[in-house]
Amino acid sequence: MAAPAKKCTLILQDGTRWSGDAFGAEVSVSGEAVFQTGMVGYPEALTDPSYKRQILVITFPLVGNYGVPDENILDELGIIKYMESNKVHVAALVVSTLSKDYSHWRAVKSLSQWLKEQGIPGITGVDTRALTKNLREKGCTLAKLVMDGDSESSVPMVDPNKMNLVAEVSIKEPKVYNKGAAVKITMVDCGMKLNQLRCMCKRGAEVTVVPWDFDFVAAYDSWDGLFISNGPGDPTMAAKTIAYLRTMLADMSSGKKKVKPIFGICLGHQLLSLAAGCDTYKLPYGNRGHNQPCMLVGTEHCFITSQNHGFAVDETRMPEKWVPLFRNANDQTNEGVVHETLPFFSVQFHPEARAGPEDTEGLFDVFINGAKELKAGNEFELRKAISDKTTEIIGKDPSTVELFGKPRKVLILGSGGLSIGQAGEFDYSGSQAIKAMKEEGIQTVLINPNVATVQTAKGLADKVYFLPVTPDYVIQVLKAERPDGILLSFGGQTALNCGIQLHMKGILEQYNCRVMGTQVETIIATEDREIFNAKLAEINEKTAPSMSADSPAEAEEAALKVGFPVIVRAAYALGGLGSGFAYNMKELRDLVSVSFSHSPQVLVEKSLRGWKEVEYEVVRDLHGNCITVCNMENFDPLGIHTGESI
Repeated sequence: MAAPAKKCTLILQDGTRWSGDAFGAEVSVSGEAVFQTGMVGYPEALTDPSYKRQILVITFPLVGNYGVPDENILDELGIIKYMESNKVHVAALVVSTLSKDYSHWRAVKSLSQWLKEQGIPGITGVDTRALTKNLREKGCTLAKLVMDGDSESSVPMVDPNKMNLVAEVSIKEPKVYNKGAAVKITMVDCGMKLNQLRCMCKRGAEVTVVPWDFDFVAAYDSWDGLFISNGPGDPTMAAKTIAYLRTMLADMSSGKKKVKPIFGICLGHQLLSLAAGCDTYKLPYGNRGHNQPCMLVGTEHCFITSQNHGFAVDETRMPEKWVPLFRNANDQTNEGVVHETLPFFSVQFHPEARAGPEDTEGLFDVFINGAKELKAGNEFELRKAISDKTTEIIGKDPSTVELFGKPRKVLILGSGGLSIGQAGEFDYSGSQAIKAMKEEGIQTVLINPNVATVQTAKGLADKVYFLPVTPDYVIQVLKAERPDGILLSFGGQTALNCGIQLHMKGILEQYNCRVMGTQVETIIATEDREIFNAKLAEINEKTAPSMSADSPAEAEEAALKVGFPVIVRAAYALGGLGSGFAYNMKELRDLVSVSFSHSPQVLVEKSLRGWKEVEYEVVRDLHGNCITVCNMENFDPLGIHTGESI
């Protein structure tokens, strides 16, 4: 029987206390308490040098469930493969629930064991939701984690922002990676994440990683491009780096030296901005997580980014010939700067991610290509290159978006009758849709026969019809209400099927009711698996061999062509009704008889039994911006979806 966990207490500077169980190393420490909203990626976060001397609060409630990979495994470049540096940099870790058991094919140890080896303490059993609210309202603050038995007075609160943390985490001697590559990059290590190095090398660069105070002005002839990495703490503490950058910018701007590209990320963005003449300031609680939206200034393009910073650049007083490049869509803080004519730019977010979205990794292409072009004596327009690359990342939609005026009244099709535990996401999404419409001053009418839902609650929708979601009843409501818009995508399969029928019969056109959001043609293309597979083939996505059948005879013929074992699924059906695996013709016939009772079409596909099924919920706006709202792993075998997921 395991010994009971040691107790410990997290104490904030204002005296607020949070008690819990200790894990990792049982030592008392102090630091700055900050929170991070990422749902995954704790091995990468804990080894990010930007968290140096910070007490990290992870807002996601369950941490440690996939263990920790081997930190000694290297990739083909000799770079640590699964971590962002060679050690844990946080002062301490705060979680709501620590998973003592872990499961992942890469895992070699538990999170607690790893922290113990690294000498880093943790506390579990904390109400991290309440703690995060405290930090959001009062701002990040000094704190200390004190183990039971240790005197609180023996653990002084020390402000890490008054220290030169960059000097603590920076490499001590220069080191070369990918030696012999055509273009040479000097990377100033202010607390570099290893994936930045990897992103440079895999684009054909020889990278020399140098200490934070390295004189790259004197070494100008040895590099084709200069990169300034992320790092911890107050950027003004890295005074030497700023001074060298200021000299370099002046020499190249004046023509004293040939122009070469400069790129900065996170702290590197702040250092470049300070060198250019901007000011920086401390944010109340910073931006730390994997879902920060950043707008490319002057466009409607939004990128979801990974971030970890507590300071920001003040763009209200931009120096001459420098302009904002990106801006945070949440708090409107600066997320990047660029020179109007010269190849100098930086971003506050992390294009290399790890963890988080890699949508903006193409900015490394811009930097490396610029270094290659200028080395070859060619012209290079940085701002055009950034515009071209970001447009390429977003993608060009071949269809033209038709803009309509704001609707006066919108009809929302609910999910219909639900059993306990079934399709609760449609109730949630539908209620959010109603709230969004009301915020825009649009009258809302809801059809939903289920009284036990959030969306049918009194006062939410302007009018509720407790009627079945079927074409006949919807037609009656259309006649009575005369809405000028209808939403089909918030009621699950029931609403989708109803919307398709109304469209096919010309009912919506008859009542001049425009489908908003996902269009019927798109719904059909995704619901009809044959069309959907063809669409996936157009973008070179692999799919399991599959055939659709409109009769039992066609299903048997399809099974012979695909080859047993197969999975049989009913198209246009709720929650996997009529689905199952068939290993022979008799099992197929039994399944098909059930499937056709739920749907006019049956899908016969090659069995992928044993594979995991991970589902992503993605929202896209008319400008091509996509946001992954969540992802989930289904408990059921791949292809048999009953809605049970985590």
